Amino acid sequence: MYYESVLKRMPTELLQPVRYFLHTDEDFLILNNLINKKLNIKFIKYQCLSCGADIRVFAQGMCKKCYFESPQVGEWVMKPELSKAHLGIEDRDLNYEQQMQLQPHVVYLAKTSDIKVGVTRQSQVPYRWIDQGADQAVVIMKTPNRFLAGKAEVTLKKHITDKTGWQKMLKGIKTNKDLLEVKNQMKDLIPEDLQIYWSKDDKITEIIYPVIKYPEKIKSINLEKTPQFEAVLTGIKGQYLLFDDGRVFNVRNHSGYVVGLEF
Repeated sequence: MYYESVLKRMPTELLQPVRYFLHTDEDFLILNNLINKKLNIKFIKYQCLSCGADIRVFAQGMCKKCYFESPQVGEWVMKPELSKAHLGIEDRDLNYEQQMQLQPHVVYLAKTSDIKVGVTRQSQVPYRWIDQGADQAVVIMKTPNRFLAGKAEVTLKKHITDKTGWQKMLKGIKTNKDLLEVKNQMKDLIPEDLQIYWSKDDKITEIIYPVIKYPEKIKSINLEKTPQFEAVLTGIKGQYLLFDDGRVFNVRNHSGYVVGLEF
């Protein structure tokens, strides 16, 4: 069968294991059903996720012009502590920024290759954790806006990483650290004015991925260097497709690429 798709973040559903979907021109594909099948993926063209133009993607699925103009990719997205909507200060589009920033956010710990700290909108739980390939996650703070969550993260990442070791994560290598033990260690590091946002909910979200074989060695596929490839899909974790020859394909990093998918 053959489908065409403008790549973007794969939607997910927290089942055991996680269910992955892929947007196509006609519908959604359930990617779990393709595991153990040979896939042929071919790069066709670009399609900016903002303006729709067939122009080389610069970042985040957008052409260079849109990337530096769209409110969806303002600096506050990657650096929550730079959020200013709570002050009524516009970055690119105040109305959009107020909608995104002035809503409940969480600061969390996620167990990927190691335990990392992160920030996301409460509405994005647990999808953000799945996208990062976390095996476990727990909320440590709940704040009314993005700025306060970012302020807390700035403090915490002086003591714990905010990065994911993606190669270890894709090899299935897990840390033995206890998530709740690390959470308890973080509490005393939070500034006093943010202590009121500490979450007493110690519920750990367990995440299982549809992987039948983890690669021992990893080689990342770049569609600009390898515009067409074929291999057997052996698993999906984070936003990566894992193949039987050790190659991995980051779907989200290829946002704005139009591909043909045959299986």
